[in-house]
Amino acid sequence: MNQKINFKIFIFTLTIVFSASIFLSFSNSSFAQEEKIGSGKKVLFVWGGWSGHEPEQCKDIFVPWLKELGFEVRVDSTLNVYTEKEYMQSLNLVIQVFTMGKITGEQEKGLLNAIKSGVNIAGWHGGLGDAFRMNTNYQFMVGGQWVAHPGGIIDYEVNIINHDDPITKGFSDFKMHSEQYYMHVDPINEVLATTTFNGDHANWINGAVMPVVWKKMYGKGRVFYSSLGHVAKDFDVPQALEITKRGILWAVGVIK
Repeated sequence: MNQKINFKIFIFTLTIVFSASIFLSFSNSSFAQEEKIGSGKKVLFVWGGWSGHEPEQCKDIFVPWLKELGFEVRVDSTLNVYTEKEYMQSLNLVIQVFTMGKITGEQEKGLLNAIKSGVNIAGWHGGLGDAFRMNTNYQFMVGGQWVAHPGGIIDYEVNIINHDDPITKGFSDFKMHSEQYYMHVDPINEVLATTTFNGDHANWINGAVMPVVWKKMYGKGRVFYSSLGHVAKDFDVPQALEITKRGILWAVGVIK
């Protein structure tokens, strides 16, 4: 009698385990397919310039994430790729982390023409907003240029001003311990987050409200910029990391 009961329990348990494994296998497969939102899209990640902004470490944060989402990613540490016209035109997105570099006329033309034609671009801090100080046409594309960070590494607050945009939706104001960027900015930028200077380190800018996160168009190309991300550790702040990731996904057209 006990043997029959034990056998029935064994068969019942085996059936449950088998059914559960089939369900989990199907669920995981479906989830994986849903998560491959970058499938069929090409991203160029260009890093270099001043090492103080840790471009290589930032690459190691974002490139694996992009690949996990199914994007085809090319990583390049020089600007010569911008002169490869056919390749540049085939891209969906350029991510650039290249502070205080020098770009040739041919390289700049290749990048700007690609964006005007509908290739999109995303970046953060000096890697996009302080890349080529002598190139005003490039700055015109970005929508801003760094000019100062009074006090250096300080505590400051980021204020979300657009709570409906998918890049900043669901976020509240948050704190940073980093460089608070003072920038010259384009008035057409669609600003999503700002910061206010208190004048402790430059009293004449007390109360100045400065854009931190924005998006805009340049020709047919989408441009996303965030002044957060001085070093890789800044992305330990969950809001800074998630806003950057969402901005990248907006720029590439995955989220609207």
